[in-house]
Amino acid sequence: MLQLRDLPTPEILSKFAERYPDADVTAILSFLHLLRTATDLSIALDSCLSKHGLLQGRWWVLILLMREETQTTTPSMLAEKAGVSRATMTGLIDGLEQVGLVERVFAKDDRRSVFIHLTTAGQAKLDVVMPDYYRRLRQCMQELDGKKREQLHQILDLINSGIPALSTN
Repeated sequence: MLQLRDLPTPEILSKFAERYPDADVTAILSFLHLLRTATDLSIALDSCLSKHGLLQGRWWVLILLMREETQTTTPSMLAEKAGVSRATMTGLIDGLEQVGLVERVFAKDDRRSVFIHLTTAGQAKLDVVMPDYYRRLRQCMQELDGKKREQLHQILDLINSGIPALSTN
């Protein structure tokens, strides 16, 4: 995430554009503003979750488990849905298991197969965290009415469709 607090001005970027003709000043300003806002949102979310003894990674694991009908799934499926490596997911699960929020359940017919289950304590933790999160999220987004939120979705979808241009050759 972008930690830069002093974003460049249009004037500074115009100087860069003189040197680098492909530089589109308004595109750069928009991109940096979006990146800065995403970073600030992530920091604010961490602050909210830390009040409940959680960080984003562990919180997402709990939410992903809660979304499952049986509140159980495999570590590999959790890793895929969370967009992290299996090794990262193992660390997240280990931490959650240590505090009793999830448990590993081994398949009876194959002890090599393991499932991760949201415990009663894990659900209780979410039952405390989620109302606070939803309240704060509502306050964060209160300046955007329904129409502006839909416009934001459309703009973000457009930006998302352009990401391959940034990440590929």
